[in-house]
Order: sequence, then C-alpha cells, then structure tokens
Amino acid sequence: MHVPDGFIDAPVSAGTGVVAAAALAVSLRGARRELGGGPGGAGERTAPLAGLVAAFIFAVQMLNFPVAAGTSGHLLGGALAAILVGPYTGVLCVSVVLLLQGVLFADGGLTALGTNITDMGVVTVLVAYAVFRGLLRVLPRRRSVVTGASFVAALVSVPAAAVAFTAVYALGGTTDVSLGKVFGAMVGVHVLIGIGEAAITAATVGAVVAVRPDLVHGARDRLAAPLELRPSPLSDAEAPGAEAPGAEPRPAAAPADAAPAAAAGRRRSVRPLWIAGLVVTLACAGGLSFYASSDPDGLEKVAADNGIDKQAEDHAAEDSPLADYGVQDIADSRLSGGLAGVIGVGATLVVGSGVFVAVRRRSNSGAPVEAGASAASGPPATER
Repeated sequence: MHVPDGFIDAPVSAGTGVVAAAALAVSLRGARRELGGGPGGAGERTAPLAGLVAAFIFAVQMLNFPVAAGTSGHLLGGALAAILVGPYTGVLCVSVVLLLQGVLFADGGLTALGTNITDMGVVTVLVAYAVFRGLLRVLPRRRSVVTGASFVAALVSVPAAAVAFTAVYALGGTTDVSLGKVFGAMVGVHVLIGIGEAAITAATVGAVVAVRPDLVHGARDRLAAPLELRPSPLSDAEAPGAEAPGAEPRPAAAPADAAPAAAAGRRRSVRPLWIAGLVVTLACAGGLSFYASSDPDGLEKVAADNGIDKQAEDHAAEDSPLADYGVQDIADSRLSGGLAGVIGVGATLVVGSGVFVAVRRRSNSGAPVEAGASAASGPPATER
C-alpha cells in the first residue's frame, strides 16, 4: 500500500506530513517508557528486539502473496510491531522501514512519505493495538488467546488503512474518480490482504509467545503468572500467629524459590531468539523473496483499474542502485534481488537499532535518581 508521488496533491501531502511528524514526536516520547528499564528489566528485553522487528517487517514486506486474480498483497506490519514491542515503538519501527524503502529502493513516494507513515504506520498500529488490548481484557489468560487476538487485530488493521487512504484521497486526490468505487475496491481487496497479514502476524506472535512470552509487550501483563500466596510449611510453634499473646503476627514467608526464579527470568538473555529471528529475516529477504508474487499489490491494482495511476510521478530515487529491490549491474535476478534484500535488512537493522538505542539511553539518562538508585541497589547485602 505504498502511495507513490502524484496520487495526493501537495497541500494534503503536506498536511499528512505534519500529522506524521506529530505522531513521530509523540512516539519518541512514548518509546522512552517502552524501551526504558521498567519493572523487571522489561525495557532491556524490548530494546534489542525492536531493531530486529523493523528488519523483519522490511523482509516480509518483500514477500508479496497472491490474493485475487492479478492482485497481490504484502505485510503492513503495524499490528505485529505494536504487539511485540509496544504501540509507540511500533510506529517508529514501521516509519524506519518506510523511510529506507523510499530513499534506497524507490518504493513509496518521498513527497508521500507523510501519507505512508500516517496510513501504514500510525493507523494500523492504533487500530491493531486497540483491538488487541480490548480482546485481551475480555478473554481468558491463555497463550492461545494472545495468538488469536493478534490474528483479529491484524485482520482489522489492514482494511482500516484502506479506509484511511480513501479518506486522504477524498481530500487531495489528483484524479477525478468515483470515491464510492475507490472505497469499495480498496476495502474489498484489503480485507483479503488482511487475512494474509493476520496469518503472518499470528504465526510470528505465536512463535514468540511459545518460547519467550515475556517479550510480547502487548500481552506481558496478561501472560505473567499471577501472584500465589501459599502458607509457610512451619511447625505450629513457628507458624505465624503463634507468637506471645498481644504480639504482632508475622507475615507468612514467601516461597524460597520465588526470588531466584524471578531473578532468573530477568537475567534470561534475548540473544538466542534474536539470532534465530535474524536468520529467518535474512532467509525471507535473501531467498524467499525471489518467489514472491509479481502481481501489483492492492493499491496498485485499484489505481490502475480506476485511472489513478495516470497521475503518478517518477520517483526521485529511481536511479538508486537498489531501486525496485535489485542491485544495479547484477544481471542474475535471483542474486540481484536476494542481495538487495540482505542489504535492506542490514540497513534497517542498523538504523532501527541506532534509533532505539538512542531512545533508550535518553530514557535512562532522564530517569529519576530514586528509581535508578533503587534499581541499582539490588537486594540487601545479607541476601546476596
């Protein structure tokens, strides 16, 4: 659904650019909380995952899948990013992907960057996260529910983005076409694309939930084991309440293995999952992308059928050595596309990780002294 230059007029493109800039500013502030230390080191687990999520979205967006005769679709990624790393960080993830796609690969217009970020980054994240969290509030605390909720959230987010594009086109479209036809065609084909988006999102979230549920930001509070109070196995003489008459009863002791187990969960490294995720990401971009559908995606098909593409302008980066996801001067299409995909994954990983590391450092540097001291002090010396 990458909108090219020329589909939307200059005033509305500038307006969506302002909306996107405001959303990014708010997201940078919100991401400080999502990527900061947080209780139990939650931010420490989220920060290294965020760059990988951006790279994964870039890679999977190369895998166009057929949805109807002569039409294909691809992952938008807003739902996946919001659920795994949080809504604010999710907006940043998708924005990094869209920026690099526009600058390096001539995919999505540069004057339409604000439109694409607003549509694919902001709308999909807000809609998907609201649906996802709403479902978790009313459904049981089960891992299968988290996977199912991610499916529904992703499914709804794609036609929502199609509706948002139609609204933007109604304000600033450069072609005189029936908005009813555009609306019907966009929503219809993107409901089908949403099924593919939902399947990819649910499969990815389900895989992470199966091995590291603590890394699923959107469900972290739902997947945490509830606190269970158990009586201390003491003799009657040692039991709480057996003190001398009038004395204050002592609270029951916590299970001996509770603190070590919690500490072990906090110390658990994300490196194995990060490495596995990177391998899958590189395989998608460098290998599986060769087998992607060559049919136009939903927006391209609707634009061609309704004459909207007549106003499309040449991309400012059309002479990029990586334009159209191929490396210039490499004749072998498989090698050219695979190498371009690997370069794109690397660039997205570096830029995304750089952004998230900077945001996290800013968050930690601005943390209250009391909170930092408490986190750094650890357990009393007698318990170490």
